[in-house]
Amino acid sequence: MSPLPALRRRDASSALAVEEITSRTEALARALASGGARLEPGPAARAREVLGKVSERSALVGGRTVVALAGATGSGKSSLFNALVGADVATVGLRRPTTSTPTAAVWGDEPAGELLDWLSVGARHQVPTSGGSDLDGLVLVDLPDFDSREEANREEARRVLELVDVFVWVTDPQKYADSVLHDEYVRVLHEYGAVTLVVLNQVDRLPRGGQEQVTADLTRLLERDGLDRHEVIATSTVTAVGIDELRAHLERAVEHADAVRHRLAADLRTAAEGLGDSVADTDAGVSDRAREELVDALCRSAGVPTVVDAVARDYRLESWARTGWPFTRWARVFRPAPLRRLRLDRKDTDVPDITEQDMRAVLGRSSIPPPAPAARAAVDLAARRIGTSAGEGLPTRWADAVADAARPADHDLADDLDQAVLATSLRAGKPLWWPAFGALQVVFALAVVVGLVWLFVIGAAAWLQLPEIPTFDVGPFATPFLLLVGGLLAGLLLAALARWLARIGSRRRAAVVRGRLRTSIGRVADERVVEPVHQVISEHADTRADLLHVLR
Repeated sequence: MSPLPALRRRDASSALAVEEITSRTEALARALASGGARLEPGPAARAREVLGKVSERSALVGGRTVVALAGATGSGKSSLFNALVGADVATVGLRRPTTSTPTAAVWGDEPAGELLDWLSVGARHQVPTSGGSDLDGLVLVDLPDFDSREEANREEARRVLELVDVFVWVTDPQKYADSVLHDEYVRVLHEYGAVTLVVLNQVDRLPRGGQEQVTADLTRLLERDGLDRHEVIATSTVTAVGIDELRAHLERAVEHADAVRHRLAADLRTAAEGLGDSVADTDAGVSDRAREELVDALCRSAGVPTVVDAVARDYRLESWARTGWPFTRWARVFRPAPLRRLRLDRKDTDVPDITEQDMRAVLGRSSIPPPAPAARAAVDLAARRIGTSAGEGLPTRWADAVADAARPADHDLADDLDQAVLATSLRAGKPLWWPAFGALQVVFALAVVVGLVWLFVIGAAAWLQLPEIPTFDVGPFATPFLLLVGGLLAGLLLAALARWLARIGSRRRAAVVRGRLRTSIGRVADERVVEPVHQVISEHADTRADLLHVLR
């Protein structure tokens, strides 16, 4: 159930200030703007009508108070209207319906033409007063019967009731329990207790003691309808009973000059309550777990495992090229460069910062294999889970909007993921042990060359029977032999150590790059899925806050 109707409004006996009505009007307008198509169409249309009415009524400056006499056929409201006016202005007769168009009586000299034009009331009567009247400022409207057999009459009554400031429900001993009055009007307009009067007319027809009984029963029905603040005035145009009391109520309404603000405030509250079912009292939001699941799925779809594996292999190959046995390094040229095959081999540290547009224009798309159907399905499933969890507890229209926001276009998403990978640095600083091992390998290689050449020279001299070339023996081994064998063994051992260190370094480099890629993919997830979902949820929260402001 929506939380909005449960919010208790303040005492209706205190009319809102003009500034507060303006503030609530603006809040309702903001709620309609932020809610948009996510609000139920019927209540939203009603709220827009209320905004239009508030704007139009507020523009009609002046101190006029519009009171409508509304009642069923035969309730005697036209006779009551004439009794208040003091002249036979409204038509009274046996033919039903008697009143087919609204008639207005105006007290006071303040112009009322613009107001009556807004009400679309053509029949107008200026009540003559000498020296002023306590009813100066009153516009009393006799409405068509709201239960008329003529649909046009009923619609006219409803139209004017939407615009007036004060309701006077006129009933009689025969129809005071009529369902039309209670179900279609009083119960629906129970929020308007501050601007509502109930008149039990024609009490002269009741036997002794009947007036108290009918009045008590009518009071019970009004309380059942939810009309908290009400008073039943018993009247009779035949005996003039209650006419002065009704006039006194109208005088107080005119004197306080706050009926307009009471009515507009009630209109705004009713419109906001009508929108109560269009919002929820909480927002679920996107959980960290759901976001991480989406990032995981996007990483697989973007080929991050492939890229990370290529980074690790590229690191090992480069490490072996820089620290491996020099006489076997040439074999590296026959091995394809993993990052180059994926078109990800740019040197980030050698180029200035470039924009995403430059990246698209110069590098284009990478050669990462397209995602498998299972990877695409995993992305769709993760996005749906975000939409479902974030929209949990929201009304259907909001939940659907959240779900739609969580489903990005597949083509654009794939392009964004590829560009995120392209824009991510896949390299880092060179390890310090690379140049040290490289220098040692050069020394060991030189030792092998020197030893080999020395031995060759000794052999050649012996073959040519030249003088013996001296050597520096170390124990039973000659120096050239030690240089040759020692250089070979040391170089091979160092190369083996370098391979072991390269595997460790490749795993670390892969972990660093995996983190960078995950961060880049996370930004895509936020931009394409999470932020649109948060935007819808934020609009829902703003809508709810504005509606609560109207109801406070």
